[in-house]
Amino acid sequence: MDIKKININKILIIFLFSHLVIWTLVPSISNNNLPLDTIEALAWASNLDWGFNKHPPMSALAVETIYQIFGNNDWAYYFLSQIFVVTSFFVIWKFSELFFKNEIQNLITILLLEGIYFYNYTTPEFNVYVCQLPFWTLTVLFCWKGFQDNKILDWFLFGLFAALGFLSHYLFIYLLISIDVFFIYMFLKKRINLQCLVSLIPFFLILSPHIIWVIENDYTTITYGLHRTGADEQNFLNHLLHPITFLVKQIGILIPFFAMFFLIVIKLKKKFNFLRKKNNLKDKKLLYLLTINIVPIILIFLTSMIMGIKIRTMWMTPFYLFFGVLFIYIFQISNKISKLKNFIVTFLILFILSPLTYLFISISQTSKRTDYPGRQIASKVQKKWDGKFNKEIKYVSGDEWVAGNLSYHLNSRPTWIANNEIETKYELSVADVFEDNISEAVSKLGYFKIYGK
Repeated sequence: MDIKKININKILIIFLFSHLVIWTLVPSISNNNLPLDTIEALAWASNLDWGFNKHPPMSALAVETIYQIFGNNDWAYYFLSQIFVVTSFFVIWKFSELFFKNEIQNLITILLLEGIYFYNYTTPEFNVYVCQLPFWTLTVLFCWKGFQDNKILDWFLFGLFAALGFLSHYLFIYLLISIDVFFIYMFLKKRINLQCLVSLIPFFLILSPHIIWVIENDYTTITYGLHRTGADEQNFLNHLLHPITFLVKQIGILIPFFAMFFLIVIKLKKKFNFLRKKNNLKDKKLLYLLTINIVPIILIFLTSMIMGIKIRTMWMTPFYLFFGVLFIYIFQISNKISKLKNFIVTFLILFILSPLTYLFISISQTSKRTDYPGRQIASKVQKKWDGKFNKEIKYVSGDEWVAGNLSYHLNSRPTWIANNEIETKYELSVADVFEDNISEAVSKLGYFKIYGK
């Protein structure tokens, strides 16, 4: 196969479009209800604020934007998730162009990511981890462009996307700390000037309302995050078991990625030439790639070891976005696409197998969150309400899943609130709606109330 006869840009477009369509279509067909985290974000979005009890506000803002355009059509939220994913892929492509001389290398850095299930199988559920993806890649891109060209616009965009990433999930701080390590290195080498401080302006301007919200709400998001780690269940063995468990899981997750990569290495007979290069640690590109890929993982491993906390698998979603770039750069993979047949075949198998697996599990297992009859329950609640009141439903209270589903599916898109009582004579509870079988309804649905004014 002659590399000169291949239009790599067209292949990229086909790949991105195929990924977008397949991973929007498959869950739209197979799921009866949106996943938990997406419904939670929609619940928060009905009452937008600068933060919520579990997470900062960016994921809620994203789904609310889609709701205002498409309403309660489930496919739109699977589409939103894939927009975030393919945008990340495209940014990685643009980043790769700054590191490699030919397009085939840029393409491989993206195709390799299909070997990591964070970027295919888990993506239908739009959540805070998927929300981070484009901001993670854009932060890395514009930080590098800032170091390279030292343009004020690049530094400004770096600060902007860093803030939006932090507003997606606090784990974004691991990337920012790692980048700070590189900043220190560049400062010591006198390869950076004060123009980089421009990035602090958008960063703190955007973050300041959320910081104020966190303080005013007793640091609820931070408390929730610590609780999720199991930090309140201290045991000496946790300092050993949790980090080891973390490493084992990461190795398992990366097996398909490394299998795909070593198909390239073996076929092209590449060796660890980078170890034999003199002064390779003075290579600024290599140091930057190591900083954004390896340092965040080391930091989160040390967090687990020092604090004795669990690192949940999904937290690592954005951490491997640039692994393809790192390994292609280290091994100096060439553009000999004619020798990459096994890699391409393996990629296509994974590309097809992932959605088929998702489809099979979604259809064959019927007790998942995505099998919840949210639309039917909302229809019954609406019918009961209309038979009793001529007012519009304004509020729904309860947990984010049950009440969030009602907020999403009901005609008036009522505002979700926690468990607060509202003074009004227009209200219905789960007991009022399911009078024929109250105990079963409460056990299956939990408690909720709807209010009108």
